[in-house]
Amino acid sequence: MTAKITRFHGNNRGRCRAVVHGGLVYAVATDTKGGQGLEAQTRNTLATIEALLDETGSAKSRLVQATVYLRDMADKPAMDAIWCDWIGPPENWPQRACVGADLAGGDLIEVVVTAALRD
Repeated sequence: MTAKITRFHGNNRGRCRAVVHGGLVYAVATDTKGGQGLEAQTRNTLATIEALLDETGSAKSRLVQATVYLRDMADKPAMDAIWCDWIGPPENWPQRACVGADLAGGDLIEVVVTAALRD
């Protein structure tokens, strides 16, 4: 028997905002609110991730992995401060990597996560 795959389509052709499979949620987000500057884009992106996790049956406390892509690695300390406020206590901390990337358009940050579904 093949395990069910649930796809949460967005506005971008050829890809989904999130996919649920095998008890895990795979999600991606950038700032969709047009935030100016890294701080605004980080807050908007993390709010989108949190909403996606809720929509798909998970939560930020269920994150197991995250990859943060930054246009400018010099922005990492500012992003880290916002991330730490957002993620909460140590029992919520996922494994996380931060990578410099040539992001499209005006994006300064993109976040890709994997989370366990709620029990």
